[in-house]
Amino acid sequence: MTDLSPPQSTATGGAELADHPAYQQVQEQRAERRELRVADAITAFAGSMTFVYIHVIFFAAWIIALGYLLKGDPYPFGLLTLVVSLEAIFLSTFVMIGQNRAADLAAAKAQHDFEVQQALLEKNTDLTVQIHQLTSEIHHRLGATASSPPPD
Repeated sequence: MTDLSPPQSTATGGAELADHPAYQQVQEQRAERRELRVADAITAFAGSMTFVYIHVIFFAAWIIALGYLLKGDPYPFGLLTLVVSLEAIFLSTFVMIGQNRAADLAAAKAQHDFEVQQALLEKNTDLTVQIHQLTSEIHHRLGATASSPPPD
């Protein structure tokens, strides 16, 4: 089966996107539905050079065999045009499914990142309040010590 894992991200210092919890969640959801697994596999194959090579060979064979030797689909190759058009319709659908996958991933990642940032903001706010309270307490104790008479 084709490896659908994303490439390493250089923006995160070499950490893989596959390690992100949102990516794992989206992958688990997609793995549960057979039609999405099939669409992912087709999209991965259609985006490969193997797909291109197969089509070059197929089209060349079609044009030579049916277009010129057997005269089954003479120029301007109406049947070939129909086949290619139908294939383009289906492939564009799979591309849109792939784009939906990317959008799902981006939304899940954004939500996860937002939740992490909110938790960090809350923690930072709590720490700032604690620092302020400790600083006030230190100032209060130092102020009380400074205003008392020096020992004899």
